[in-house]
Amino acid sequence: MKYGVFTVMLPDLTPEEAATAIRQAGYDGVEWRVTATPAEVKNESPSFWRNNLCTLTPTPSDAQRARALAAAAGLTIPNLGTYIVVGDVAAVETAMQFAATAGSPAIRVGVARTDTPEPYQVLFQRSLDFLQEVQTLSQRYGVKALIEMHHGTIAASASAARRLVENFDPACIGVIYDCGNMVFEGYEDYRRGLEILGPYLGHVHVKNAAFERPPEGGVWRPRWAPLHDGVVDFRALFQGLRSVGYDGWIVVEDFSQHYDSYTALRENLKFLQTCNSSKK
Repeated sequence: MKYGVFTVMLPDLTPEEAATAIRQAGYDGVEWRVTATPAEVKNESPSFWRNNLCTLTPTPSDAQRARALAAAAGLTIPNLGTYIVVGDVAAVETAMQFAATAGSPAIRVGVARTDTPEPYQVLFQRSLDFLQEVQTLSQRYGVKALIEMHHGTIAASASAARRLVENFDPACIGVIYDCGNMVFEGYEDYRRGLEILGPYLGHVHVKNAAFERPPEGGVWRPRWAPLHDGVVDFRALFQGLRSVGYDGWIVVEDFSQHYDSYTALRENLKFLQTCNSSKK
């Protein structure tokens, strides 16, 4: 397996700083965060999902920049972390053009969210119709589209994601398996979930979360946690990945803020390599 970093977890670093730091920490690849940063947030302090300095814009010039920075650091680009909402076919085409220029074989695309009064079947059909158009673009550009297992969407679990993609060509449409998101919603036994995805397992994101009991008791709520201290059993995850013959990318997106960005890069890789080497 190969290790990479999704630059969303490095909001205080520029892409230039990140590429150097990722390589020096010992990773094999970089998954660029690609989206437009609204002008009204650019004076804010750096943060994961607002003024993230480690973000490239979906433009031809930044596609060239993505390729050049990765090449100079000796890094591969396995995927692009785009923020494409279901139905935005134009954004998919722009992202695939970006990927083709940057040298990335895949992009992330969205599916319907569940925070809506619409019934599941309507959301499911909307996502199916969207992915049909996405598959056509994938065939045109030679870039794979990946949906992410994510809480708050109709693809929170491996089973739900497989149901959504199973009638598409796995060379065109795949799934990002995300163990951290499954703490919030969608947990299934790692090995069984990976077996369910079968040929649609396209990519793996890793992060961790833990549950907190309110001071007054009641419903426990999840929060992001460091990789080494949360609900996710990483040794079991790696055992599951090996059991299905996965030899692709393990890409870190740590939102815990347990370490500064540079320390997080070093410590997370050491932890994952230790877990992956364990046979128990």
